[in-house]
Amino acid sequence: MPNIKSAKKRVKVIAVKTNINKTASTELKTDIKKALAAVEAGDPDRAQAVKAAVKKIDRAAAKGVLHKNNAARKKSALARRLNAANA
Repeated sequence: MPNIKSAKKRVKVIAVKTNINKTASTELKTDIKKALAAVEAGDPDRAQAVKAAVKKIDRAAAKGVLHKNNAARKKSALARRLNAANA
């Protein structure tokens, strides 16, 4: 445990930010799984599910939860699955 006041504050701030990032990451994974499930099931609203997941991915990349290349890869994979299901 840190002894210096500023170090104690950093521990608290990092704990809060970790919790926020973990929550965002969990929500993102859930939305991606929902979109993939909708595409695999042939759901008529699968395009909307993918669109919602892409929006979450973009937001996560903007906030720094995901790296921009990781976000691009996830969006591309969703798009490929959707296009393959539509074809």
